Amino acid sequence: MSAVTAVPIRPLARGSVLKLWIAVAVLCVAGIALAWFGTGALQRETTETGIQYQVIEAGEGPDITPSDLVQFNIVGRRADGSLAFSTLGREPLTGTSASGGPLPVVSQGLSMMRRGAHYRFWAPARLAFAEPPPPSEGISPDEVLSFDVNVVNVLPGLAGMQMGLPGMGMGPPPGAGPAPGGDPHAGPPPESGAPVLPEGGPAQ
Repeated sequence: MSAVTAVPIRPLARGSVLKLWIAVAVLCVAGIALAWFGTGALQRETTETGIQYQVIEAGEGPDITPSDLVQFNIVGRRADGSLAFSTLGREPLTGTSASGGPLPVVSQGLSMMRRGAHYRFWAPARLAFAEPPPPSEGISPDEVLSFDVNVVNVLPGLAGMQMGLPGMGMGPPPGAGPAPGGDPHAGPPPESGAPVLPEGGPAQ
């Protein structure tokens, strides 16, 4: 019967254990950082009014102010993901970040955005709309809807134009169908250079 020869294990040099634990800690921190940045697109922030938002594109330039006239596109979806309304395929809507209008969630959202920004907002219907949607829409006050808002252009200091020009609505009413020819599943519309003011009904 052969004998088993024991091989002595050399003890770790002083300081090696500490270096080992430092290496493990660094790997853990790196893993957490990768996980955080890898899920960055899923991170949401919440405003003081309870509206959640996600920054998809930060945009550029100064923040929008209540004195600025803003052109933007918007896609609204219900809690189940179905399309509620869309301005894709139409000329951009025009409005301001000042309070008021049929979609307070958009007014508040614009105040956080810049030219070229693309944000996604979540809000219950009671916070999203200035007036409750008609019963025929089947939207309860607590149903959480999402709104993709893309700022196409910002005209600094021209908010006063909204009161004097036609077609200056803040947003489509609940239940408005998809834009003719627009793809409700398409991504954010491309940025537009020169301002193009929409034509249509009276200012709101």
